[in-house]
Amino acid sequence: MKAKDARRETHPTALTEADDYRDGKISRREFLARATSLGISAGAAYGLIGATAPARATGHAQLGGALRVQMDVRELGDPRAWEWSPVGNLARGTLEYLVEYQNDGTFRGMLLEGWEISEDALRYTLRVRPGVKWNNGDEFTAEDVSRNIIGWCDKTFPSNSMAGRFATLVDPETGQARTGAVEIVDPLTVALNLPHPDISLIAGMADYPAAITHASFDPSDVLNAVGTGPFLISEWALGARCLLTKNASFAWWGASVFGEPPLDTIEYIDYGTDPAAHLEALETGEVDMLYESVGEFVSIMDELGFEKSEVLTAATIVVRPNQLAEVEGIRPYADRRVRKALQLACDNAICLELGYGNRGVPAENHHVAPVHPEYAELPLEAPDPAAARALMAEAGMADYEHELVSVDDDWRKNTADAVAAQLRDAGFQVKRTVLPLAMYQADWNTFPYSTTNWNHRPLGVQIHALAYRSGEVWNEFGWANEDFDALLTQALGIADADARREVMREMQKLIQNDGVAIQPYWRSLFRHSRPGLVGNEMHLTFEIHPYKLGFAA
Repeated sequence: MKAKDARRETHPTALTEADDYRDGKISRREFLARATSLGISAGAAYGLIGATAPARATGHAQLGGALRVQMDVRELGDPRAWEWSPVGNLARGTLEYLVEYQNDGTFRGMLLEGWEISEDALRYTLRVRPGVKWNNGDEFTAEDVSRNIIGWCDKTFPSNSMAGRFATLVDPETGQARTGAVEIVDPLTVALNLPHPDISLIAGMADYPAAITHASFDPSDVLNAVGTGPFLISEWALGARCLLTKNASFAWWGASVFGEPPLDTIEYIDYGTDPAAHLEALETGEVDMLYESVGEFVSIMDELGFEKSEVLTAATIVVRPNQLAEVEGIRPYADRRVRKALQLACDNAICLELGYGNRGVPAENHHVAPVHPEYAELPLEAPDPAAARALMAEAGMADYEHELVSVDDDWRKNTADAVAAQLRDAGFQVKRTVLPLAMYQADWNTFPYSTTNWNHRPLGVQIHALAYRSGEVWNEFGWANEDFDALLTQALGIADADARREVMREMQKLIQNDGVAIQPYWRSLFRHSRPGLVGNEMHLTFEIHPYKLGFAA
């Protein structure tokens, strides 16, 4: 589509941002993410900058075959309570999404055909894709979309992180969707009526806990869930394997849009957290591709000739004290001086080198990345162990032993080790506790002092709303700041990234200055596979899309 034709589909903001891209003010990915989140098709967005949308690689895949993938096989349950990306991948062949986020930054309608946002950003009009059926024969309609969004807004549902993504629609008095917020216009149209603008809703619909479920959904029986996807979960064993089998009796709606899914089966096999075991499985032919390649094994697999896919992201790790945690009758991390002392004792560049082999870029301890459109560059405080000791002594905690917890894997364990070593060098007492995955997962957001990996999200405000807003399910920091919350509400309503950046600058400063966490670096992500696969590229957010995967023709 030529640029002048694309303009007929555009929002005025997108035209301005296309000019910003041409002037070199924003990257191509940033422009595409902004434009498509407004409801502009990917083809039209590419047309605005005189480019052509890339073709889908699975057009060159042969039909049939069984693909084996190394990945954790974890508990399933209700998607709203999913806390880890692999769970979304296990179910994604059956439970699909309204929107899909692409590596080029675009948002593509899946169960939604498209959407429009009013000029004042107070009304979203969601257009349901016609002709979609559930695999039990039911029609997929606006009622299904409405029911799921209302369920996302339910703050009373335990561990529902979707309520944080859709907080604008939630009535703070009831913990439920605001009256009139979700409106069924007709069988194929849903309108969202917002009390104030929120630019993050489309991005939230693409995140892995946003899988769409049928009215009959039973969280205790996900293996038999009714879905709209082309695969069924035919076998599942916790910590061992999960088998997706193509549903031969179901005419998948997406075949006419994206093409027939090539594979007969996809088997996810759990080899634990040791990357040496992942390498061995790939090298011996037990699997065809990895979920993720990490650490020194990236170079080893390169040398062995496996195909590598790489993407620079806003994925990261936080080394965070929990300000609400009590240890022997005290809250050691409620004191800002203690938190800042921990932060000042560490050099983020050393964390990147020792923890992740320099496969990324240092961060500034505020959880907004240079790849985010609203990122405001701040000076990173230089490490100052002497100042750290003085602050810790002033807080009366110089002799306190900090127990730093991490999962037993490669890069997360190594990063925690690097932090512990620097804290000890600064004169602090540190106990390192390394837990197996199951034990770590059970308490990841309640440990007094621990490390957690965080995925890339398209928008910085999206991460801040999920992780740093007061009282959110995923706020593992125990941090509550009314000034931050007010700024966040303001930022969520600003579509123009340049204007939003000025508000974001203040939010970033609040997080950085309050010593909320050591957030040391941004990760490049890697995936190795055997030659001859298609649709297996490493995704910004670790997503594996079963309908794209296949063996090259």
